Amino acid sequence: MTMLAERPTTTFPAPDDTTAPAPSDWRGLERDGVRLLLASPGEVRLLLASPGGVRHARFRDLADHLSPGDMVVVNDSVTEARQLDADMVGRGRVVLHLAQRLDEGWAVEIRSAPDASRSVLDANEGDVVVTGGLRVTLLEPYPGGRPSSPTGEGNRLWRAEVTGDVIAELAHAGRPIAYGYLDRRYPLSAYQTVFGHRAGSAEMPSAARPFTHPLVTELVTRGIQIAPITLHTGVSSQEAGEAPGAEWFEVSETTARLVEQTRYAGGRVVATGTTVTRALESAVVPATGAVKASSGWTDRVITPANPPYVVNGLITGWHDPQASHLLLVEAVAGAELTQAAYDAAVAQGYLWHEFGDSALLLP
Repeated sequence: MTMLAERPTTTFPAPDDTTAPAPSDWRGLERDGVRLLLASPGEVRLLLASPGGVRHARFRDLADHLSPGDMVVVNDSVTEARQLDADMVGRGRVVLHLAQRLDEGWAVEIRSAPDASRSVLDANEGDVVVTGGLRVTLLEPYPGGRPSSPTGEGNRLWRAEVTGDVIAELAHAGRPIAYGYLDRRYPLSAYQTVFGHRAGSAEMPSAARPFTHPLVTELVTRGIQIAPITLHTGVSSQEAGEAPGAEWFEVSETTARLVEQTRYAGGRVVATGTTVTRALESAVVPATGAVKASSGWTDRVITPANPPYVVNGLITGWHDPQASHLLLVEAVAGAELTQAAYDAAVAQGYLWHEFGDSALLLP
């Protein structure tokens, strides 16, 4: 695994007791009924003085806090059922995550049974994992070399040879990737967004989950554009300090043109989540700072030291302490605004993770 030299400066308690245990629609809320924390530099003083001073809303109010001419960019990737119960030969039951479809083979992660709550870090090259219809042979650490985890215990992701019909196995026995903090398993439909169009993600591009068709209609009728990119997500289980892996993305000619038109007219480019930010910034031509139609694998890591060119607003969920995604949030919003927002979210009991609450950060 690749480790980052930078670490987030934002500090807050681990959200173990405020993780959303279920999708909002299973908790008696509409998707767009989750909470929305609104933060911009003009409110930082209020945020720092009192968490109660920050504006709180519901996600359905999003259009009230954007302006005509702004653009919201969303990810149209569809979440696939990439988690399988399996056996590690000579070791017993495990949970297999098919983390990323590679040009040759797969990147996989082995996790503890039955709830995938922790990584199995002591696997070795040549180990074999079997499901009902697949045989998975671990070839080498992914993305390469023989790095160890931050705890020194071993390796998390593996490049693997997979024999068998992956599509048939996932259709028969696959389920959405989930971790130990959920109260039960939920159907694949709970992990899709209204923008989902192109299958390929291991985990949900969750920042867009609260959008609904009525909200999209309201945004458009108020003069706020919506444009898609594609980024097929890998797994989100990075350890502290671990960089996100390479992911496949595409920014179309149409979206690139609309982004440039929005910037020229003075509108804000608001990315829906870290996936959209990564895709847009991977399509930037550094010499000009312009977005150009692009596709392929990106290993772009956005941090305060490597900041974004075009994204100047962010719709996001809440990330764990020291997560690489938190560096991206700091790079877009700035360290002061990010710290203020997290302080307010903790104080007000916002819910974390993929089925949790949201923030709109407008630096």
